Amino acid sequence: MPKITLLKQDGTQNGDIELNDAVFGIEPNEHAVFDAVLAQRASLRQGTHAVKNRSAVSGGGRKPWRQKGTGRARQGSIRSPQWVGGGTVFGPTPRSYSYKLPRKVRRLALNSVLSQKVIDNALVAVDELAFETPKTKEFANVLNNLNVSGKTLVVLEEGNDVSALAARNLPNVTVITAAGLNVLDVIYNDTVIITKAALSTTEEGLK
Repeated sequence: MPKITLLKQDGTQNGDIELNDAVFGIEPNEHAVFDAVLAQRASLRQGTHAVKNRSAVSGGGRKPWRQKGTGRARQGSIRSPQWVGGGTVFGPTPRSYSYKLPRKVRRLALNSVLSQKVIDNALVAVDELAFETPKTKEFANVLNNLNVSGKTLVVLEEGNDVSALAARNLPNVTVITAAGLNVLDVIYNDTVIITKAALSTTEEGLK
């Protein structure tokens, strides 16, 4: 089982903590991570693109000229696609780009990126994060105590709203709960800080 040092909020050590081998000790599967990133990014797309087809553009209710005898090509509406101001053919319409991966693939991908963080020594376990009031400066001091810089993902247990409020205004800091842990956030951030309670929840859900 992989082991990492458990730190206190002030940066001092509080012993070691053993990580679940099935979650933090597997060989990362790059293909599963690739598929998970594609699926997650696809689900973030708005898909609100739209064009007007010939039934949506205004005008064109009258036949421009009679069918025969003019020498010109027959036309039924000035809003046909070949006319300037006419409708668009086969243009994009509002749609959802999201799709679901199998549960085992999603779990394998998340376990892979978490295991990679352990390999890279980029996973920081904290005994707890507790603040009396949600002050950003105090959370910034905690990051300094933990010697963490750069893009940071903070994983909290459910109900720790004070810590979430204290961290949300810090640049390059993303705060989520253990239930919201996802592949894209783990990959995007250089370091993952996770509380002991959130770690237990994560291992319980992913083992």
